[in-house]
Amino acid sequence: MAVIVGVHGIGKYNYYLQAGRSAAGAAEAMRRKWDRYLHAALGGEARAYFTEIAYFSHHLHDGKGGDDARRSFAAMESPAQQVLAGWAKNLGVGEHVTGVLKSFTGWLLTKLDDRSAAFAKLFAPEVAAYLTDQAKREKSRQAVAEVIRRNRPQVVIAHSLGSVVAYEALWAHPELEIDLLITLGSPLGMRNVIFERLLPAPINGRGERPRGVRRWVNIADKDDIAAIPPDLRGSFTGIDVEELVNLDWIDFHTVEKYLGCPALDSHLRPFLA
Repeated sequence: MAVIVGVHGIGKYNYYLQAGRSAAGAAEAMRRKWDRYLHAALGGEARAYFTEIAYFSHHLHDGKGGDDARRSFAAMESPAQQVLAGWAKNLGVGEHVTGVLKSFTGWLLTKLDDRSAAFAKLFAPEVAAYLTDQAKREKSRQAVAEVIRRNRPQVVIAHSLGSVVAYEALWAHPELEIDLLITLGSPLGMRNVIFERLLPAPINGRGERPRGVRRWVNIADKDDIAAIPPDLRGSFTGIDVEELVNLDWIDFHTVEKYLGCPALDSHLRPFLA
């Protein structure tokens, strides 16, 4: 059976706290859940699919208290507010709003429904921490690279912000070779937020599949507000398959829905024989 490594997305700091501030404990708790989620899609006898989840969320937090989901928009630091503003423009909210950034974020909160506001409170601080703090960025990339190096997987499945960390980690370590990279709900192509800040930087407006990746499959829900745009082929070369799916009109971004998606079946079956 194939060795599969997972790379988690936003909002997973609570696993670290619940594991007594243990990254290994957080990773193992997530691995068990991801196995259950994937089994829901693949069926058959329940078994272990993932050898390890690359856990990095603790590197994006300052360790002072609980999850950043509890932060208000007004309390966000400037980089997070800027990420939020860029994300909102991609979403088509507040494109013509002017004024002080804090006033904009306060206005934005009133314009978002509950699911979008909850997502934004997770997305903006963690993405900002990764993109603007080089020490946190490097620690996160190294954590992912080390898990890949240790397990030597055939398949890496990266969700949400994890797809950004995995993409950069694989570029930073071309000696790491995998047969298949699957990105789920990826914001890699989000303009003016993530895409232009990627390392390595896109050339002539296009990124490229990491050298050590033999095949790249991208799957995104058509309504996923993190995966803007859902189609990455317009921004990256080397994507072999792109699938737009319809997961759930409310639950549009969770890894549970993505791993339970039938679209994964045909891509993973050859590795699970």
